[in-house]
Amino acid sequence: MEAVLAKYENQINVFLEDFPDVDEPVWILGACYNLKTEKSELLSDVRSRLWFTYRKKFSPIGGTGPSSDAGWGCMLRCGQMILAQALVCRHLGRDWRWDSEKRQPKEYHRILHCFLDKKDSCYSIHQMAQMGVGEGKSVGEWYGPNTVAQVLKKLALFDDWNTLAVYVAMDNTVVIEDIKKQCKQPGRESRSRAGPCGRGEVSASGQSCSLNFQSQRPLDWRPLLLVIPLRMGINSINPVYIQAFKECFKMPQSCGVLGGKPNLAYYFIGFIDDELIYLDPHTTQQAVDTESGGAVDDQSYHCQRTPHRMKITSLDPSVALGFFCKSEKDFDSWCNLVQQELLKKGNLRMFELVEKHPSHWPPFIPPTKPEVQTTGAEFIESPDKLFESEEEFEILNV
Repeated sequence: MEAVLAKYENQINVFLEDFPDVDEPVWILGACYNLKTEKSELLSDVRSRLWFTYRKKFSPIGGTGPSSDAGWGCMLRCGQMILAQALVCRHLGRDWRWDSEKRQPKEYHRILHCFLDKKDSCYSIHQMAQMGVGEGKSVGEWYGPNTVAQVLKKLALFDDWNTLAVYVAMDNTVVIEDIKKQCKQPGRESRSRAGPCGRGEVSASGQSCSLNFQSQRPLDWRPLLLVIPLRMGINSINPVYIQAFKECFKMPQSCGVLGGKPNLAYYFIGFIDDELIYLDPHTTQQAVDTESGGAVDDQSYHCQRTPHRMKITSLDPSVALGFFCKSEKDFDSWCNLVQQELLKKGNLRMFELVEKHPSHWPPFIPPTKPEVQTTGAEFIESPDKLFESEEEFEILNV
C-alpha cells in the first residue's frame, strides 16, 4: 500500500511541476482547482475523463476498409471523448471519479461498450467513419469539428439507451425555442429493458430477456448535448474572443471543446492562465479484445500521464464548444450564464443566443430516427439481428 501511495504522490508531483508557476486556478470542465491545496483532486478529475486514441488491429471498417485509424481518426476520437463526457454526466454525474482499484458501476461499463472498436458499438470508429460518408467524407479522410458534430447528431438517433438529444447550432446561433422542441419531442419506441445503445439486456445465462415495447409518450426533457461550431478568426484565434472562450470552461455545463491545429485534433477540457489543457488522441494503442467476454480492460481508456497544454493563441480558430444539460432547469441556467458572462460584458460575441426561431430560416424539424433500421454503416434486415451479439454484454449483469 505504501508503494502505491508513493507512486501516486510522484504522479501528482510530476503533474504539478509541469504546470506554470502562477497563482491562477485551474479550470477543468466547470470545476475549479487550487494547485497548492487540491493537487490530488485535480489529478483524479483529469484521469477520470474517458480517453479515446488511435487504435490498431480492429476489424476492418466496412469489412474491407482500414483496420487502424492512425493518421486520420483524431477528430473522430475527440468526438467520442466529448460525447462520452456527456454520457458520464448523464448516468454517473460530474463528480464521479474513476479508480482502477475499485469496481465501477454497470452504467460505466455500458458507456464504455458504446465506444468499443467494433462495428456493432453505436459510437465506434466504424459507425462514425461510415456515417461520415453521408457528410461527404470518405472513410480515412480527416474531419473538422462541425462534421464530427453532425455525425454524432445522426448516430444519437439510434441510441435508445441514452436518449440523448444532440443539437448542433447553425450560423453561430443557438435557438432556445428549437432546443426545447427537440428535447421535449415524444419518446421513441424503446425496449423496456434496453441494454447498451438499445439492445436488450442479457441474463446471467447469456440469454436475452423478453422484449417489450413501450408506446410513444412525451418526455419532460431529453438530456441535451449542445454543440456550437465556431470560427473565431481567419488564420488564428482573434484575441478579442479569448476571455469569453475561457468563460465557457467555467460553466458547470461545460463538456469540453473540439479543436486543435490544422490536421491535429485535440479534446480541450480546461485552462490555466493563458494555456489550454487537453487530452491528445495521437497515441496508437492496440484495439481492446472483448470477444472472450468478461470485463473490458479499461486501463487504456484513461490518460494517466501529464495532460498536454498549449497557448490559447496557438489554437486554430475553427472549434466546436460542447455543453451538457441534463434537465430543462440546467439548460435555463446555462442560458442565463451565457447572457451574463458572454453577452453582457462587452466581449465580442462568439455566438448568438436567441429565444425564437429566425423567421428567415427554414422551419425547424427535430431530427428523428429513420424508418430504415440502419445507422448508415450496415443494413439490418430483421430486428432479430440486433441481438446476435448479446453475449458480448454479459459482463453488464455479472
